[in-house]
Amino acid sequence: MKIAFNLLVLGADITVEHAPQLERLKAQGYDGVEVPVFSGTPERYAALGAVLRDIGLSAGAAAVATPEANPISADPATRARARDRLRWIVDCTHAMGGEIIAGPVHSPVGVFSGFGPTAEERGRCIEAMRALAEYAEPADIRISAEAINRFECYLMSTIAAASAIYREVDHPNYGYMFDTFHANIEEKDAPATYEHYHREINHFHVSENDRGIPGTGHVPFPAHFDALRRCGYDGWLTVESFSRALPELAGATRVWRDLFDDVDVLFARSAAFVRQQWDAAGERLAVSRAGASQ
Repeated sequence: MKIAFNLLVLGADITVEHAPQLERLKAQGYDGVEVPVFSGTPERYAALGAVLRDIGLSAGAAAVATPEANPISADPATRARARDRLRWIVDCTHAMGGEIIAGPVHSPVGVFSGFGPTAEERGRCIEAMRALAEYAEPADIRISAEAINRFECYLMSTIAAASAIYREVDHPNYGYMFDTFHANIEEKDAPATYEHYHREINHFHVSENDRGIPGTGHVPFPAHFDALRRCGYDGWLTVESFSRALPELAGATRVWRDLFDDVDVLFARSAAFVRQQWDAAGERLAVSRAGASQ
């Protein structure tokens, strides 16, 4: 298990100037960061990657689809822009030394048709995600498409929907993410849903029901961590909280208020919470296995 923090809480453009915050994350026990890849050049991300390696932090990318480059659009020119943008995300991630691209890369956040997804839209998504995975494969970068709730997306809002697309993409570099915030809205029993689909899930976001500090709301984190431990999860546990630092994302995700007082408190409390929950779930699992063997 490795702990990371999604840096969208600091803004959309993370550069070498953020080195002090990155150093504090390392000091607080994080193993890596998810860097927003929303703009910029591969050269800029290469410079950031060098800083991350010096500090001792691994890197992944947080990425989204945009309305102007929508992979499921009916317009061929828009889909061509989506193809080019998704390749650009891979190029920037590779330059940074990143190992995963995580987020709603399948369709834009906050853009709706007024209906559920059509068969044509699903087909375009599958085609785009397979092409993305194929392009990422030589760089050894995994794709983790994120199922986001129905108030933010209509194509892939449940884990079952993500699984159905995953099976049709059918590429070893393609998987999907489990996010506790979204699952808290969409799934009948979120920990059981993770356990059912865990073999397909390649990334995990730790996010509270209000997207503030994990452990301060009502997401059933002990049950989630028990499921992770039972299923032998050994990947990234990435904390995702949001602020109003990025106005366009705040609008799409409906974050209208401050969810914590201080970002350093957020960093420290989140790391301590994840480790405490992981260790406690490990102890419960050991007790359960010892009892079963008697």
